Amino acid sequence: MIPLLDLNAQLLSYREAALAAMTRVMDSQHFIMGPDVDGFEADLAEWTGAGHAVGVSSGTDALLVALMALDVGPGDEVVTSPFTFFATAGAVSRLGGTPVFVDIDPGTFNVTEAALRSAITPNTKALIPVHLFGQLADTGGLADDPTAPPIIEDAAQALGGTLHGKHTGHHGLCSTVSFFPSKNLGGFGDGGAVITRDAAFAEKLKILRLHGSKPKYFHHVVGGNFRLDALQAAVLAVKLPHLHGWAEGRQANAARYRGLFAESGLLERGLITLPVALPHGGHVYNQFVVRAQDRDGLQAHLEAQGIGTAVYYPRPLHLQPCFADLGYGPGDFPESERACAEVLALPVYPELAPDQLAQVVRAVAGFYGV
Repeated sequence: MIPLLDLNAQLLSYREAALAAMTRVMDSQHFIMGPDVDGFEADLAEWTGAGHAVGVSSGTDALLVALMALDVGPGDEVVTSPFTFFATAGAVSRLGGTPVFVDIDPGTFNVTEAALRSAITPNTKALIPVHLFGQLADTGGLADDPTAPPIIEDAAQALGGTLHGKHTGHHGLCSTVSFFPSKNLGGFGDGGAVITRDAAFAEKLKILRLHGSKPKYFHHVVGGNFRLDALQAAVLAVKLPHLHGWAEGRQANAARYRGLFAESGLLERGLITLPVALPHGGHVYNQFVVRAQDRDGLQAHLEAQGIGTAVYYPRPLHLQPCFADLGYGPGDFPESERACAEVLALPVYPELAPDQLAQVVRAVAGFYGV
């Protein structure tokens, strides 16, 4: 058996430290905000070099509170990708805003500067490029363009990724990250953060996550309950120092996949297409996603061989029933639609052994009779 992700294998490297951290929080009985949350936020801000990190209750709530801090509401447009997890556009709709979709680059699966610029109107309140699968979207000069709307980097899958040597949080007003257990930096439940270089924006986020209050019981705006639990913060602080090493393990496995697939004959026949990694970026491979002919048949074959896979994502957002009122239809974003029909994530977690990677590629080749 080769699962898509084996969190127990990772647990061995930090289990005792995590138990000690959770015991410390339990003994303190300080579960809401407090020193563990403050400490993790400081560590994360330093790790990314962005200066400020605001812990929140999930990656979805990170997007939501960032949009709330920009006062997104009815009549406001937010430009983003239709090839992403639902939360990216769902957070916009929850505030009454309108998601505006642009198509993806077929190689990187991310939106481009040109695509984002093409959709900007006088009603555009923000841009949300998605750093999908662990690779930062290259939005060119948009972040430094004073005439462009503010950028919220959706980095739910890309903490640790870089572009031009800079982490997420440096390529827009802020970035939002998720600590869902399957992420490169995952907690023991839900959690997230907003990372920013803007001190005033960070302060607004901190007020919004506490029902808009400062001090307690004095409410300046209507916020929400978006706090990061102290137990989660304590575990994440233990795991953060491992993140570089885990990313290097994933990158090494991705490089091995590239070599193995090149030797297999699958690439030259066009049966499998590998993900494109930008030469000026640091892809951290939260997922290793290939395009495959007869994707569904291949997935069933690998499952029968005991190899875990996943489809991220089977239907683009512009074709989701809840967004029917936006007026999009089949064919509007052909690259996103084609990706949904072809993509398949293969196991890439850092604890995989070289012979396991070879087993995956042999199984893929076996399906195609190569």
